Amino acid sequence: MANTALKREILQVVENQLRDGNPPETKATYERLIAEGISDENARALIGQVVVCEIFDVMKRREEFNHERFVARLAKLPGEPFDD
Repeated sequence: MANTALKREILQVVENQLRDGNPPETKATYERLIAEGISDENARALIGQVVVCEIFDVMKRREEFNHERFVARLAKLPGEPFDD
């Protein structure tokens, strides 16, 4: 199923961000979610939702990665990261 491959790729992006500390807010958000009692798997999935939102906006608007928008969405977690 294509969705499985896509999910794996998105989670790899999350893993890379956590490993590389870039952007640092990803790791800070991960640590916050874990401290709030969210499981490792769910924390990564939530962050993955933010990655997907940013990819969608980059493709839709044909613009570069927007760090401020990405960080604002991370701050909304564990709520929905979508724009209001």
